[in-house]
Amino acid sequence: MRTVVVDDYAALSQAAADAIAATVRRKPDALLLLATGDTPMGAYRELGERYRRGELDTAQVRIAQLDAYAGIAEGDHRSLYGWMVSAFAEPLDIPEERTIRLDGRLPPAIACRDYDASVAAGGGFDLAVLGLGPNGHLGFNEPPIERDAPTRLVPLTPASLRSNARYWGGEDNVPREALTCGLASMLEAREILLVVSGAHKREILRETLAPMPSADVPASWLQSAAGEVVVLADRDALPSLP
Repeated sequence: MRTVVVDDYAALSQAAADAIAATVRRKPDALLLLATGDTPMGAYRELGERYRRGELDTAQVRIAQLDAYAGIAEGDHRSLYGWMVSAFAEPLDIPEERTIRLDGRLPPAIACRDYDASVAAGGGFDLAVLGLGPNGHLGFNEPPIERDAPTRLVPLTPASLRSNARYWGGEDNVPREALTCGLASMLEAREILLVVSGAHKREILRETLAPMPSADVPASWLQSAAGEVVVLADRDALPSLP
């Protein structure tokens, strides 16, 4: 696991976009596992600009949803699928047929089974773009959790409910359950990019990088990932570094 530190959020967004674009250039039909949330949005906007300038070919790129609130209707403003589509798929002209959906409208067992089958049929993830939750979660893999956790339905922890409240107008509006790509699957990605920004992530990033992985810090299992892991952080997240 390699840590790269940049000056600020703008530099982080540029560097993350560079990393994603490099994967696409190397493997034009790459399957990308994509987080939503605030941190990767700058990188996605930059990639959209590069696509509009003709600097990035996405004609074969495939994308997969990382997580989904359970039981919300099509068109609900809280849809994480809708967020991924508006932030990444539409700006980069990636159609639905090249998207693997973790469908929170379906019975959870069916949604998870279909998702895992589609990922396997697609050859697995070439790059997982992940954010770091306030309690160390990746997707909605909430603590405590073991490395082999499958794709599944999970109850959201109070920390996740609080952190998502700002997106949906208050904690009462955040669904209480979600589907998430399991650690067992995401840790098999050929590359993983963890993007971390802001002083509020400083302590959980410290715990993520601690020498021994712990079930209490899901992101610490990145240390046992199958492929290359790059932790890309701005200086606010790692203020002690020169």
